Amino acid sequence: MKSESLLIRIGLALYLIMFFTYLIGPLILMSITAFNSAAFPQITPWEVLSFEWFPKLFNDDRIINGLKYSLIVGFFTVILSVSMGLAGALILTQIWPKMRATYYTIIIAPILVPGVVIGISTLVFWARINTMLGLEPDSFLANGIFLTVLGQSTFIASYCMLVFVARMQRYDTGLTEAALDLGASHVKAFRRIQLPFLMPAMASSAVLAFLASFENYNTTIFTHQKFATLTIVLSQKVRYGIDPSISALAFIIVCLTVFFALLNEVLNRRKQLAVANGAPVEAVTKGFKLPRFFSGNPAAIMFAVFVVGAIAVITFAQVYDPEPAKQVFKEDKRAKQKIAIEVMQQKALDQQREKQMKGPKIFESTDKKKSGENPGQETFGSVFKTDNLEEAAGTTNKTEAVGKNPGKSAFGSIWKSGNLDEIAPKDEKGESN
Repeated sequence: MKSESLLIRIGLALYLIMFFTYLIGPLILMSITAFNSAAFPQITPWEVLSFEWFPKLFNDDRIINGLKYSLIVGFFTVILSVSMGLAGALILTQIWPKMRATYYTIIIAPILVPGVVIGISTLVFWARINTMLGLEPDSFLANGIFLTVLGQSTFIASYCMLVFVARMQRYDTGLTEAALDLGASHVKAFRRIQLPFLMPAMASSAVLAFLASFENYNTTIFTHQKFATLTIVLSQKVRYGIDPSISALAFIIVCLTVFFALLNEVLNRRKQLAVANGAPVEAVTKGFKLPRFFSGNPAAIMFAVFVVGAIAVITFAQVYDPEPAKQVFKEDKRAKQKIAIEVMQQKALDQQREKQMKGPKIFESTDKKKSGENPGQETFGSVFKTDNLEEAAGTTNKTEAVGKNPGKSAFGSIWKSGNLDEIAPKDEKGESN
């Protein structure tokens, strides 16, 4: 039993290590590349510790504008998506029970539609509406921010509705009925009873909507026009070449995410401790005492360590100068390149010498072989012999040709100087016709 329990624990530990390595490993590696002075995001070979990519990031107008448009689109998308999601959840709880399945399917359908289809349909639909109303081509209906907010809210509102539905399943409708029996109106009962109960769901759906809007690409690529969001800008940069400033942006986003996650965990942990000790939550949230903040709250310790580390890194970056280290690295790199070039040159010389040494031996052996076979002849045989033309004329036996035509060559008398006179007879004046 003990051995089985030990194997289960080891397997579980290995699984957790692999899971978190797969999950956060790329984020850690990309964050490390933000501190390498190399012109391309890389960890190996490591050059010099540098913070130069963070100022370059803040001086990049395209990234800053993309971040600004992402925040604007995200803000309006949160307002519209949370409102539609809340309305959809309230209608779902009050609609006729036989219609709830059909209504639920219709509301959830945008999640199943590809973002590309939503982006194209949003652009085409509102462009047609703009034309039907006789508005200018650059009116607010054809504005990139307006179209992007509508396109993203189409499916993000469904996510928000799911969050509200999950929260409202624990809501006691008897509270609203009691308020109505006591004379409260429907609006007042919703505002005083149901809305405070839905506040945690509103916060969760708002965060979900903002994150979904911030990272959306498939829908935004068709609707942004000249208002390129951060995801569009980053995709364009990746297409034409990137530098570690993108890694610096990723590192900042990761740090902000960890900061707010730890802060939320700290506050939730304090509330849980307060409820467990029988104290009201208001007593914990009103005051702030440092010993109470850290007592029994490991998330608070991690939060404090994170804040202190962030302040230390920022302070160190202000006084650190990487230029001397860069000069040393460049000189070392030049020396290594020089040695590598010398090694390559020496290798080329050695190969050339080997070829020169092997070449004459090959020809010499060939000459000796052929001269042994045909003594007295050249290495290439009789290819350069002057009588080859005569042999090529068809006389295989030279003595036979001479015997038949004594005093003539193998080609007969075609080269005789008087052949032209014989062919063209002279006239009376001695000139040839």
